Amino acid sequence: MAFCAGGSPSVVEYFPSEDFYRCGYCKNELGSRSNGMWAHSMTVQDYQDLIDRGWRRSGKYVYKPVMNQTCCPQYTIRCRPLQFQPSKSHKKVLKKMLKFLAKGEIPKGSCNDEPMDSTVDDAVTGDFALINKLDIQCDLKTLSDDLKESLESEGKNSKKEEPHELLQSQDFVGEKLDSGEPSHSVKVHTVPKPGKGADLSKPPCRKAKEIRKERKRLKLMQQNPAGEHEGFQAQGQPPSLFPAKAKSNQPKSLEDLIFESLPEDASHKLEVRLVPVSSEDPEFKSSFSQSFSLYVKYQVAIHQDPPEECGKTEAETPPNGPDCGYGSFHQQYWLDGKIIAVGVIDILPNCVSSVYLYYDPDYSFLSLGVYSALREIAFTRQLHEKTSQLSYYYMGFYIHSCPKMRYKGQYRPSDLLCPETYVWVPIEQCLPSLENSKYCRFNQDPEAVDEDRSTEPDRVQVFHKRAIMPYGVYKKHQKDPSEEAAVLQYASLVGQKCSERMLLFRN
Repeated sequence: MAFCAGGSPSVVEYFPSEDFYRCGYCKNELGSRSNGMWAHSMTVQDYQDLIDRGWRRSGKYVYKPVMNQTCCPQYTIRCRPLQFQPSKSHKKVLKKMLKFLAKGEIPKGSCNDEPMDSTVDDAVTGDFALINKLDIQCDLKTLSDDLKESLESEGKNSKKEEPHELLQSQDFVGEKLDSGEPSHSVKVHTVPKPGKGADLSKPPCRKAKEIRKERKRLKLMQQNPAGEHEGFQAQGQPPSLFPAKAKSNQPKSLEDLIFESLPEDASHKLEVRLVPVSSEDPEFKSSFSQSFSLYVKYQVAIHQDPPEECGKTEAETPPNGPDCGYGSFHQQYWLDGKIIAVGVIDILPNCVSSVYLYYDPDYSFLSLGVYSALREIAFTRQLHEKTSQLSYYYMGFYIHSCPKMRYKGQYRPSDLLCPETYVWVPIEQCLPSLENSKYCRFNQDPEAVDEDRSTEPDRVQVFHKRAIMPYGVYKKHQKDPSEEAAVLQYASLVGQKCSERMLLFRN
């Protein structure tokens, strides 16, 4: 995806859906249907608005499933990292990685963890696998030169909301790996059988450590009655002498689990590097050969589908954005000086969007799909500290009708995008409806409509014969009725805002 910088607009070529094709999820030969467009260039703000309307990119191809017709409806899912707490299964993956790094321990048995993007998640995948099957009726260099000339000759003239919580942070117990739904545990106090369990009619036993702490606290109180009880900190004493300790039942944060210190003689060293996907970036160029070889190895072992070409991406660095800038990046996982996994991500104004992951199959035992997702959630939290509006982690599509694709619902709290009104709804409210029907409108307000629906199609920006013009002018010279239908469909799918900013290429 070529995210363009500066004042260059997005240029897209739209391809309306004409027929059904093979579904990568249920394998239905004529079950899947989507609309798509080729992004010759794309601004990060336009792509942010598009994914908030159910679009998703694969390389330079951006597509939107026809939700009420496709066999496996794909709902955009996002996690709220600021309230995220790792589940029991997530902690196991992190501990497994730490044991491997510290002692070289390799877990026994096979690993059944799903990656953040399953092997069938995209019909076309990643920055290495740009599809060539579309018949693009234009020369890219000519299009770029024409656009530049058009912008110069015409002198083209040129809603932020605070992120709000939909749900409070929840600590779900015992999540089901197949369904992504929490299994709610109910505590029932019963008298145990003799010799089995604790007698709840008596005070609970106390650990020796807790008893010692209590004795120390009482001793300090006797020595200094005016002292502070919490954290054993006495008034007038330097805070460092008696640092306040976290409560023993306080769960470790995601960062605590990921960055737990390793022994000096650790068996392995893991380093995660963020590299812009740009042929002009020296680190991307120097690691490209190794990264590409890994991709080929992954494709052959997992997909049996070697890549065809690599896409070029340019970063965008506004002054109020994150230090690394916006755009497409590779998060490279280096183990002992060797790349074992690459997470393709987009850093956008409001989120980090996970695009794809490929990894060395020899290290499948480390559950790199889950591990990389947790690292990306932690990375989103880090970016939020500098750029407050960047507060979500987009995980692609959630497909409830495909059991293997429900694992994304385990990253809580998370929301699904309503396919009709494009508002976010907590996943807990969506699951009951999805159990009854593959396609659902999640917004329960029957009066609610798409707030960014296309209301003025004549304002759609068209790029035609080296000139930029509104659709109202362009249509006066067109007599083909199918042309009008395609433009109106495009406007309805991208929304009014994007249709007025992006340039729709017409040949």
